[in-house]
Amino acid sequence: MPTHPDITSRADIVTFVDAFYADVRTDDLIGPVFLARFGTDGWTEHLARMYQFWDTLLFHTPGYKGSPFRKHASLPIEKRHFDRWVELFVATIDARFAGPVAEDAKQRARILGLTFESKLRHLRAGGIV
Repeated sequence: MPTHPDITSRADIVTFVDAFYADVRTDDLIGPVFLARFGTDGWTEHLARMYQFWDTLLFHTPGYKGSPFRKHASLPIEKRHFDRWVELFVATIDARFAGPVAEDAKQRARILGLTFESKLRHLRAGGIV
């Protein structure tokens, strides 16, 4: 029996997104990237977008519109940044949730990290994404 509940609602998404980005903001590696992008006051819109993003991914709730890779293409990030992002995301989920949806969230984060890093590397090498 899991020691934590599974992710079952939008409220759970808000919980893990808020906790994750609180950790991101203080992280020595990826925190400065986010600070440069959002400053100290630009988080409200980003968090709202992330709630909808994860709601769409995990529960197939319509509403998320956007192309997330494009927003990352111009950032000064590389594989180590994506690896750290995934590491923090997985730790955030593991500290609060357990079950099939929690596992799905972690797997989707791993895939996002690998996909974005690969596309960014290809783009920077002069390829078309």
